[in-house]
Amino acid sequence: MRFLGRGELPREVGVLAVIAFVVALGFGVVAPAIPLFARDFGVGTTAVGLAVSAFAFFRFVSAFSGGTLVERFGERLVLTAGLLIVALTTGAAGLAGNFPLFLALRAAGGVGSAMFTVSALSLLLRVAPPSHRGRAAATWQGGFILGGIAGPAAGGLLAELSPRLPFFLYAGFLVVAGAVAVAMLRTAPTAVDPGGSPVQTGPDLDAGPVALRTALRSRVYIAALVANLGVGWVLFGVRNSLVPLYVTEELGRTVAWAGAGLLVGSLAQAVGLLRSGRLVDTWGRRPSLILGSSIATGSLALLVLPPAIGAFLVSMALFGLAASLLGSAPAALVGDISPARGGRVVAVFQMAADLGAVAGPLIAGWLTDVASYQVAFAATAAVLGVGLLTALALPPEKRSASRPTQSS
Repeated sequence: MRFLGRGELPREVGVLAVIAFVVALGFGVVAPAIPLFARDFGVGTTAVGLAVSAFAFFRFVSAFSGGTLVERFGERLVLTAGLLIVALTTGAAGLAGNFPLFLALRAAGGVGSAMFTVSALSLLLRVAPPSHRGRAAATWQGGFILGGIAGPAAGGLLAELSPRLPFFLYAGFLVVAGAVAVAMLRTAPTAVDPGGSPVQTGPDLDAGPVALRTALRSRVYIAALVANLGVGWVLFGVRNSLVPLYVTEELGRTVAWAGAGLLVGSLAQAVGLLRSGRLVDTWGRRPSLILGSSIATGSLALLVLPPAIGAFLVSMALFGLAASLLGSAPAALVGDISPARGGRVVAVFQMAADLGAVAGPLIAGWLTDVASYQVAFAATAAVLGVGLLTALALPPEKRSASRPTQSS
């Protein structure tokens, strides 16, 4: 691998971003078809919800095992295997003749998804030099965001033709992504700084992974976990489950307005990613995390105010900007803690977001039923506020020639 020029990233980061785009594009294509396909089996609404949540639940419970596989077999093998598992189970799900089989295949797909996500993030943080980890994380997240924006529109149209068709298309996308991984992620690079010399940070890059119990004693790692929990709670949970209902029932608007709000948030996040990674690398992890957590908390606090469509759109845009920082700073912190093969340290970090995605909709939905939307949003803002407090509790960063560093 050639040395980095100023402002450049390792080739592997670009490859992982392309794979992320293809995966997110395919997932966006299949997402609208899942409830429609499940309905074709004659099941009720609860079973439809189970078909959606089974993937996320098994992704969560298998992530730690995925981290163990990364430590034992390496990122590239686990990444490729994970993509192929999701491809096979998705394609087979499109051929399923009964609901139990469809549900089992969706659950197995969650296992493959966990393998892919943990191994990809572990590889990303290992190959990126410390001075560019924020930009590497932002580039990777950008692939997911762009794919996530483009996929659902095409998926809705394809599902109208046949609810099985998106499953086959998604499986094809995943095979392409797996082929890209095999062809372009061959060597085990060493992170280098922009000046061309190898970077040494903490543990030796060729040493074994950092023990999870060691990472859990670090305030830096705890702050990253809490921040990622908040991101999963809102970005992958409450925003997708509660926001559409809030718009139609509380604001009295059509579902199109809910879609507009989600689109505004995604576009703001995509724009923010253009600068957030550089801020994390140059301004520092701690101030970037504090800024992102502050904006995120304030954005949800807006929804505690009396319902107004303008406040809703502003809230979605602000959270999108915050998510661009919260998608870069916590990941960079994890890379600083475990610059060697991440494995279980990265897996638990990913599990924090998945836990938020599972718990957020359940808790916020229950609070809405027993109290109000405003109480649910206040609780969500409180979760993000805890992330802000853990960020404020981090020690000041010690600037070095290559990167900001923090003690535990």
